[in-house]
Amino acid sequence: MTDPPARKSYRIEDLAHRTRTTVRTIRAYQDKGLLPRPERQGRANLYSDIHLTRLHQIAHLLDRGYTLASIKDLLDAWDTGRDLGGVLGLVTEVEGPWTDEEPARITRTELDARFGGAPDEDAVAEAVELGVLEPVDGDPDTFLVPSPQELSVAAELHAAGVPLSAISGHLRELRGQVEHIAARFLEFTTEYVFARYLDDPTHRTDAHAAEAASLVRRLRPLAQQTVDAELARAMRVFAIRHLRTRLGAEDAPEAPGRTRSVDLPTETITAVEHLVGRAHTAAFIALAAEREVNARALDDLAPPRRSCSELGESL
Repeated sequence: MTDPPARKSYRIEDLAHRTRTTVRTIRAYQDKGLLPRPERQGRANLYSDIHLTRLHQIAHLLDRGYTLASIKDLLDAWDTGRDLGGVLGLVTEVEGPWTDEEPARITRTELDARFGGAPDEDAVAEAVELGVLEPVDGDPDTFLVPSPQELSVAAELHAAGVPLSAISGHLRELRGQVEHIAARFLEFTTEYVFARYLDDPTHRTDAHAAEAASLVRRLRPLAQQTVDAELARAMRVFAIRHLRTRLGAEDAPEAPGRTRSVDLPTETITAVEHLVGRAHTAAFIALAAEREVNARALDDLAPPRRSCSELGESL
């Protein structure tokens, strides 16, 4: 019978060297509860492969933009010392690309040619601010295009006569509305699908994390498919109505019962949800607005109030 392989141990200097960090950082992680305490042997503190793996995991999450506080919450939630391959797979799945579209590169000369041939520094700066273009380090004449499709749409609109400033303004407005749709879809799927993985301690295991990652992979295209279908339906309805109105074939007012989207502050929506529940939020806001409109109409109809001094003078 062979003996089990000897367990590797590291002094803190060796651990820092292997993980490309510093002794001070390792001790800071211990103080914050991100690393388990080392094993004490005589006067020496010895670290194991568990610490080595955990330091690599922390570095991986830091590179993805997580704070130390959020990393601690993540590690605590998924049991300190457990293999975190599943949860890191979930993180990778969520943070991966949500489209099959491949980024491309475009030179400044090619960019100018696609938008009429004349350089427009303001338009380029606006595109960079919006993330439509990303500068390439070390190459000021080249840009990364995260979504070539989005850039092509802008080029087609510009060729059709839409000013670049109007295209940028439209994109800003559209982005806010789409982000609202994305937030609602995430709330919806979290409430009915992912809450059990996030809220139930018995589901905080590697196996359940892998299952959640698989669900993310399956549900990822649903939001875009739903928006595509609804956008196609709405575009047809509004395009027909708009054309008939322009041609004078339809002057009828909007049908009663139609709804319109209105952007409200997140804090307002959250407060109303806490007050009446999510199912009654829309009705509550509509009734509150209607009550305010009716109150103002009554104020306009009522005669102005007379002060006490005015009443005294009239007696």
